[in-house]
Amino acid sequence: MDPDLILRWFHVIGACVLLGTGAGIAFFMLMAHRSRDPRFIAQTAAIVVLADMLFTTTAVVLQPISGGLLAFRLGWSLVEGWVLLSLLLYVLTGVFWLPVVWMQIKMRNLAQEAADRDTALPRSYSILFRLWFACGIPAFLAVLAIVWLMISRPSIDLF
Repeated sequence: MDPDLILRWFHVIGACVLLGTGAGIAFFMLMAHRSRDPRFIAQTAAIVVLADMLFTTTAVVLQPISGGLLAFRLGWSLVEGWVLLSLLLYVLTGVFWLPVVWMQIKMRNLAQEAADRDTALPRSYSILFRLWFACGIPAFLAVLAIVWLMISRPSIDLF
């Protein structure tokens, strides 16, 4: 088997996981939020946090490894325009993703507390949800841009 093909396959699968979990998590959290049901939100957020820990975190760790190995094996410089831009966007994604994970945990906890007390969601939940949504948009768009850069490998002069 061709090691380069296997590396590309892992790298593409990782990108699919990042896009898929990002889109799925956003969809399920949005649908739960729209219900305004603290119990449903708490259950959904618990699954979302678990999915982020299992799938997204694994892909986040493995993507730079598989990408770095591919670049090395194929002779691509890490400062080549499209590669460097992809790496910068990857860092940007992480800057938005890390707070999103914390917010999901906090929203889960707030919703569970409201469900346990049989009360409405607190105002802090709504504020967190808006921030979560606002952070998710640039992170997801950055991942889409990275995938486009990986597929098209455009000639970009950054220096």
